[in-house]
Amino acid sequence: MAPRWLWLNLLAALAVAGVRESLLNVCMNAKHQKEEPGPEDALHDQCSPWKNNSCCSVNTSQEAHKEQSYLYNFSWNHCGIMSEKCKKHFIQDTCLYECSPNLGPWINTADASWRKERILNVPLCQEDCDQWWEDCRNQTTCKENWHKGWDWTTGTNRCPLGSMCQPWHLVFPRPKDLCEKIWTNSYQYTTFQRGSGRCIQMWFDAKEGNPNVEVAKFYSRAGRVMATRLSLTLLFPTLLVLRSV
Repeated sequence: MAPRWLWLNLLAALAVAGVRESLLNVCMNAKHQKEEPGPEDALHDQCSPWKNNSCCSVNTSQEAHKEQSYLYNFSWNHCGIMSEKCKKHFIQDTCLYECSPNLGPWINTADASWRKERILNVPLCQEDCDQWWEDCRNQTTCKENWHKGWDWTTGTNRCPLGSMCQPWHLVFPRPKDLCEKIWTNSYQYTTFQRGSGRCIQMWFDAKEGNPNVEVAKFYSRAGRVMATRLSLTLLFPTLLVLRSV
């Protein structure tokens, strides 16, 4: 009879080969996302493109547009009032994070008390990053990483003691700095263009369909190829041993 470790190795190889199938049409295990994606006909304003298949509820979509919402008690106005054209991008960012069922290939385990999963290195289209930076370039902020390090003693985020509000371009010199640093590498700056099928669009016209579906499929397939190669690496020596048993 074959040793127990050989059967465990075989099972692990098969699991690796099939794991990428579960990355499509999924919701993160986070604070406000639904367990499974589905239609939400009344999603609010900038979250509305996801109404046909969404990980967020109507209430979450409404709260995503508020300056001070119950979602995270986070204030965009920590260094003065944020302009509407800049705020638009942060709302789109929130809608993508809360509502999109197409972020599966980039979902990772999160080491946080308020969520079990997060996104990491989602490849954003170049135009989305560039325009986000351009529309916010006249703002000020005191931090480059908005995920952590705030003063929460008042119940909402305030600049930590000793920090100063600075011009946007000093904190984020390039669009790449903004997109990759502001949420601890949740996003990755790319040179891929909208419509290329290789980058996630932060917002889209629902009448033309959701382009991020095909992007998630592409990266899932790419990951599946790597997983298959890994599974074969695990399987080959196992099968050799089993054959000789």
